[in-house]
Parts: sequence; structure tokens; C-alpha cells
Amino acid sequence: MSVDPFSDILRFTRTESLLTGGFTAGGAWALRFPAPDKIKFFAVVKGHCWVHIEGTAEPVCFDTGDIGLLSAKRSFVLASDLGVAPVDAMSVFSGAGKATAQLGDGNDFAHIGGHVLLDPASGRLLSDVLPPWIHVPASSPQATAFRWLLDRLVEECATEQPGGQLASAQLAQLLFIQILRAHLKTSAPKPASWLRALGDPRIAPALRLMHDDPACNWGLDQLARACAMSRTTFALHFRTIAGVAPLTYLTQWRMHLAERALREEKSPIASIAQKLGYASESAFSNAFKRVTGQAPKTFRLPNDQR
Repeated sequence: MSVDPFSDILRFTRTESLLTGGFTAGGAWALRFPAPDKIKFFAVVKGHCWVHIEGTAEPVCFDTGDIGLLSAKRSFVLASDLGVAPVDAMSVFSGAGKATAQLGDGNDFAHIGGHVLLDPASGRLLSDVLPPWIHVPASSPQATAFRWLLDRLVEECATEQPGGQLASAQLAQLLFIQILRAHLKTSAPKPASWLRALGDPRIAPALRLMHDDPACNWGLDQLARACAMSRTTFALHFRTIAGVAPLTYLTQWRMHLAERALREEKSPIASIAQKLGYASESAFSNAFKRVTGQAPKTFRLPNDQR
């Protein structure tokens, strides 16, 4: 089975999604949440509310089944009525030392939320290409999968079955993947990036080849043939979608793998170079310094010794 580039990058960034809690509400209410220090996701599982994110012109109405993903460090307000003065959400949750809360009688509205953890070093590969805000309405074509996931998450939280913590984490991870899939399938304009490239079926064969064997000396002609395009058409389309030329993408991915190896392995630099397809340590070192701005030996040193 060939490598799935999307899964490859999620594994590389060590993406981990966690369900952290939620709240129910009744009557008029409003909560202000501070700017998150992690990628935040939340869903309305009953009723509806207004969502107003710092820096956006207009609030958005979330109906039952709507899901939001916030990657920007912006505060936001959830409210039944935007005319209600918002209460600090942290005083409702952390002040009480619990992950769930009830506002009013709790009969009108239910919300669940969580966050996505990324590797401190490699996580920027993903976080840097996410849009500040993704809203997936329950009316979208991808909503069927979301409804099933939300139902299962609510059930796991409510029933406390054996293995529920792990089941919730796996469901939350799948929810995050589905959010990204839904984002890639929307027709809204997207900036050129590897994330946009992963959603483009025309260049998917080339991406699979490069991720399946990054050490291979792939040529532009080989990659173009795999995508059933001429060399010129392929190169132009890849750059338009990914933001870089195909072989530049390959070099950048190799350098991401090299950084991980230099940080976490004790292998000689010459061995890392060979595994990534470089004929000599000097050729690898030149490529690494060109992309990262540092020599491999310098990169490997502790921060206080650089």
C-alpha cells in the first residue's frame, strides 16, 4: 500500500486530539473564552448559539451539528443572545475545577469542545498552513460523518464505559481529520500550500511517490508521468497549488525528516544523509543549510551551545 501523504504529515507532526469538556445552557447566556494556546475545536450538539471571534466583522450562527476549528490565537464569545454581557468562561470552568458546566437550567443548549496538540518542534508544519478559522455547517455535504462522530462522542462522555477516555480521544482525532477533509473539499479560495496540494487529485500521485520514497532521485518527468500530465503542465499546476516547485517540495520534506532525525536520533550525519538520498554528507549539509539556515552539526547542538 502506498503512503498517504496526509497521514504521513499528521504522524510527523504528532497530532493528538483531545475532548476537554463542554457545557449545557438554558435561558439567556453568554461566555467569553480567552485566546487559546492550542488549536481549538467545538461543536453544538443541541440547540444553537452565536459565535463571535475577535477580529471578525460579523458573528456566525451555529446550529445543531455545526463544528468550528480555531487555529488563530483569538478570543471568542459564544452566546444565546449577543445582547447579553458575556461571563468569563474560565471562571465557570476552571474556577469550579471541572470540565463541564451548566448555565441556567441547561435544557436549551449543549456544547462539546476540545483541542489539538502538536509536536512543539514539527507541529508548525501543520499549524502554519491552517486557516485562522474553519466553520463546517451541519448542512454541508460532509455532515453525515460529523453527525455520527458527535453522537458517539456525546455517548462516550455520558456513559463512562470502560475505555471511554481512549475511545473519546480516537473519536476526537477522527473529528479533526474530518474537519480538515471538509475544509479541503470546500470551493472557498485557499492560499497555495502543501495542505491545499493534498486536496488536489491531479497531483496526488506525485505526492504519494515522494512521500513513499523520499530518498529516491525523483525527476520531474517521472512525477509528471505519474500524474498523466506533460512536464510543463505538471510543474505549473504543482507550483500553483503547493506554492513551490515539485522538487523543492521534495527537498523541503527531506529536510523536515532530517530535522527530526537530528533532534531525536544519534545516527551519524552521513547515515542520515544516505537515508534521505544524498550521495555524500557534504551534499546533504549544503542542502540542509540552504533550507534551514543552519549546518546539520549546528542544528544538532543544544540551544545553549549554538
